[in-house]
Amino acid sequence: MNFSWERNLAILWIGVFFCSMAYSISIPFLPIFLNTELGVEHHLEAWSGVAFGITFLASALISPYWGSLSDKYGRKPMLIRSGYSLAALYLINYFVHDPYTFLVIRIFQGLLAGFVPSSIALVATNTPEEKTGYALGIMSTSGATGSIIGPLVGGVVSHYFGNREAFLFSSAIVLISALIATFLVKEQNFNRKAARSHVRDDLKHALSNRMFTMLLTMVAVSTFSVMILEPLITVYVLRMGVEKSSASLSSGIIFSAVGIATVIMAPRWGKWGRKFGYKQMLLIGLVGSGIGNLLQVLVSNYIGFGILRFSYGLFFAAVSPSINAMIVQITEADFRGRAFSLNQSAAQIATMAGPIIGGLLGGWMPIRWIFVINGSLLLVSALLFKLRTQNMPEAAAKSG
Repeated sequence: MNFSWERNLAILWIGVFFCSMAYSISIPFLPIFLNTELGVEHHLEAWSGVAFGITFLASALISPYWGSLSDKYGRKPMLIRSGYSLAALYLINYFVHDPYTFLVIRIFQGLLAGFVPSSIALVATNTPEEKTGYALGIMSTSGATGSIIGPLVGGVVSHYFGNREAFLFSSAIVLISALIATFLVKEQNFNRKAARSHVRDDLKHALSNRMFTMLLTMVAVSTFSVMILEPLITVYVLRMGVEKSSASLSSGIIFSAVGIATVIMAPRWGKWGRKFGYKQMLLIGLVGSGIGNLLQVLVSNYIGFGILRFSYGLFFAAVSPSINAMIVQITEADFRGRAFSLNQSAAQIATMAGPIIGGLLGGWMPIRWIFVINGSLLLVSALLFKLRTQNMPEAAAKSG
């Protein structure tokens, strides 16, 4: 079989889409699952935040180890290891009846994760140099779309079949990802005799690149801005008067409004970025997202809330593709795979911190004020990015 980077890209896009969807399927009903199935009666917001974030804390801590093994044995073995492990763990969730056991399983999900970063690294190192930016931009839409469409699928499955059955669905689609990685993905550019990189050296090199460090900060901020709301939106929808029996479906639709907006707008932002510069698109995305969060404070019914979430998503769709394209342009070719690994680490840390902080804040202040904090954070980030990158060469902001 001849090697085809386009075929690899298409296969891994599907795999990342399924894996991202599998995790986010539980978002709409996780607080309800903790309450009705696992018996959590008190501090539900905090429990939800910890259950969301602890997976990514474990993943952030173990990622350097898996990265080292990936350097030695290749990215494809990491895809296979992660895919089958996660499929088994989602299946185990179906049988859990104790909240502490559920948290332990969530920790193992983080420890054995790695399908998404391994896929991105494989694409980055097995795509022609002139096509790398395009390929990584396509991959960014896969994870973003899967993680936000997932709640809609989760809301529908939990509403019509049950919360536990949704975990079975997650297990099945991750198993599909593992199978296609096993039999269809091909890794060509891998030198087993190459010297293994060290995390400390990679961090030192990354920190010496001021623009790259700024982009990692933007990755963390934008990811945090999404994840801080994840354990709260279902609770927020319930407080808008939606019945508990339909809360999973309603919140799933609201979550996925952002995903639908991403599918619509991401290609357009990419086209405009190539024409006008990715720096400008990133700034527009951050400012529009910040204003969109602030406006969400003004609505008190879930239909208006969903419309504003969709409008916010139209702008937020510009952020991740712009960052990825800029990373390609400001990093050396031989560092690019590690650059995207560090990019993924920044996102994981923010993904871990966001739900925990969101859950804790939601426990002692009105949830609507968290939208104010979130919007302000994005606007301040846009201002700082503009001030710090004023002298950035235009060639680094536009596609080559």
